[in-house]
Amino acid sequence: MKLIIISGSSGSGKTTCLHVLEDLGFYCVDNIPASLLAVLSTRLSADNLNLDQVAVSIDARNISDDLKQFPQIYSTLKTQKIDGQIIFLDADDNTLLKRFSETRRKHPLSNDKIGLLEAIVCEKELLEPITILADLTINTTNMSLHQLRDIIKNRVAEHDSKGLALQFQSFGFKHGVPMDADMVFDARCLPNPYWIPELRPHTGLDLPVITFLEQQADVHEMFTDIKAYLERWLPRIQANNRSYITVAIGCTGGQHRSVYLCEKLKQHFNSSSYNAQVRHKELA
Repeated sequence: MKLIIISGSSGSGKTTCLHVLEDLGFYCVDNIPASLLAVLSTRLSADNLNLDQVAVSIDARNISDDLKQFPQIYSTLKTQKIDGQIIFLDADDNTLLKRFSETRRKHPLSNDKIGLLEAIVCEKELLEPITILADLTINTTNMSLHQLRDIIKNRVAEHDSKGLALQFQSFGFKHGVPMDADMVFDARCLPNPYWIPELRPHTGLDLPVITFLEQQADVHEMFTDIKAYLERWLPRIQANNRSYITVAIGCTGGQHRSVYLCEKLKQHFNSSSYNAQVRHKELA
């Protein structure tokens, strides 16, 4: 049985993720006590139920002692022939504050003695035993609900067909490094189409920019080096029970060089045993 555990900060998008998985055929349980995970898994693994895809959410409303014991609980699950995966969602404190203010919802840990910001900080501390075990961490600070749904569909629900879900993400350093990146490569040393007036309005998805970059020896060398590094180390990473890897490639604005490299790497690795995907952070 495949068991996906959704956790994360309140307001980060856990409910959205659970709804997406439910629409895709997962049997979903919201906010199950962590101490009951083993019992639930045993019950749902029964042959007569015919349930092979289950998703549960665990958040800070759990009993605090259960959250502290989560690593041991999860380790026990792994011995029961259950394919367990943990997806952890988060966002920066200011974004969470804004979301609660806009929706006028009460944070589950706030009360007359604990303010909203203090509750957000406390929640992250309570969930740390889950955070450190996460197979995939998604930072939703700058994501729309539509983008989050797409990530869950592409990276979680569809990755089984080809194994490791490998996402190439382009970004602009002037906007900050993506917090969910597992590896980061810097393409700012490459020739920049931005400084050519007729190429500036285009992106790395457009033929004029592609033609320009393919004529640059440095671009070919960087692509070859990144490709060789990933081909060597991805099998070892996958052997360490990793299901998701995000490779972020940045240039100055995230419009030209990083976009081109991500597309080229996605094309190369999608023909192998990986489920390669691409996301252009700044173009979105």
